[in-house]
Amino acid sequence: MLADDAIGSGREDPSELGPYFAAFDAIDADPNQVLVVAEADGVLVGTLQLSIIPGMARTGATRGQIEGVRVHSSQRGTGLGTTLLEWAIDQARTRGCAIVQLTSDARRTDAHRFYERLGFAPTHTGFKLEF
Repeated sequence: MLADDAIGSGREDPSELGPYFAAFDAIDADPNQVLVVAEADGVLVGTLQLSIIPGMARTGATRGQIEGVRVHSSQRGTGLGTTLLEWAIDQARTRGCAIVQLTSDARRTDAHRFYERLGFAPTHTGFKLEF
């Protein structure tokens, strides 16, 4: 699913799984990381990662950072994305987060409309420095 669109296909390499397994092991070992998958009839159809991040800003607020949201193309429009995001928001709240946030590639305009329907607001500009 990570490579199942025009953006992901240019930056993901499913032919070499080693880095993905290493990332999974690191996420699995960290209690502040949650990797969630959705399954339908034995097939993985959705995923996201929730990171719990303690911070100094906002009077020492803990944040929930949602990343890597993917819904298989066959499941888009079924409500699965909403279910995944609502679950992550609830988990962030349960874990004491004062805010939940996510990033989304600027080219994912359909995803932006989806996030806004769920109550997210585009309040910041993000910057990345790739190595």
